[in-house]
Amino acid sequence: MLSESPIGVYDSGVGGLSVLRAIRDALPHESLLYVADSAHVPYGDKTQDFVEQRACAIADYFVSRQARAMVVACNTATAAAIALLRRRHPGLIIVGVEPAIKPAAHLTHTGVVGVFATTGTLASPKFAALVQREAPEVRILLKPCPQWVRLVEQGVLSGPEAEAAVQAPVAELRQAGADVLVLGCTHFPFLRDLIQAAAGPGVPLLETGAPVARWLRHQLQARGLLREQGAGTLRLETTGEADSLAPLASRLLGQPLDAHTLPARWRGTAAA
Repeated sequence: MLSESPIGVYDSGVGGLSVLRAIRDALPHESLLYVADSAHVPYGDKTQDFVEQRACAIADYFVSRQARAMVVACNTATAAAIALLRRRHPGLIIVGVEPAIKPAAHLTHTGVVGVFATTGTLASPKFAALVQREAPEVRILLKPCPQWVRLVEQGVLSGPEAEAAVQAPVAELRQAGADVLVLGCTHFPFLRDLIQAAAGPGVPLLETGAPVARWLRHQLQARGLLREQGAGTLRLETTGEADSLAPLASRLLGQPLDAHTLPARWRGTAAA
């Protein structure tokens, strides 16, 4: 069963590939199935009901593929839907992502932490509870950056347009005293070099790929579901255009990849 049952990794688009990259490093023998819900990207401006609907559809798809685990590699979908997913699929390992507030609170010297994320993540009760639990004494500055998601989805990772989009939000939070910056969307690590350049060389940029990969490994090992031999595999699927996903994913992961379109029943309809 282990040789044929994949680990499902899911995002609204290509941002979750930053998490998948860390998972491949930590679990090199695993079969990974990545689903980009590209027909509905971005999630940051969608309603909670819509994001829940899409997350449930992708979870059902992973179950139909006999997945051993599901990684919700999207901060917005985690905030909106992970509790519902766990109720619907109690036997499935489901791992989400959340902004790295706890380590940021430990690292800050000024007592000010900046968080870049989508509007959906920053406005969620789950995020508010995270901040209250992990950083009640820290001043948290919130900056929604939906344009960063669009840049990554378009493959614009450098050049004047990307530099201009990154410079102003980073400068705003730095000038307000933030000495630690949290990349609270899985798309944002693909802009890491630009963000670091704008923030300054000594400013920590915190993301969640490696901690998520470690937790996933722990969960699989605890249930005796970890593959510890054999070649790892990766399959990319999308609700959007496979011909668009393949070259962008190949660029982001640094290897040639093919992509496939999900069966029609799992693709959903456009949000209003």
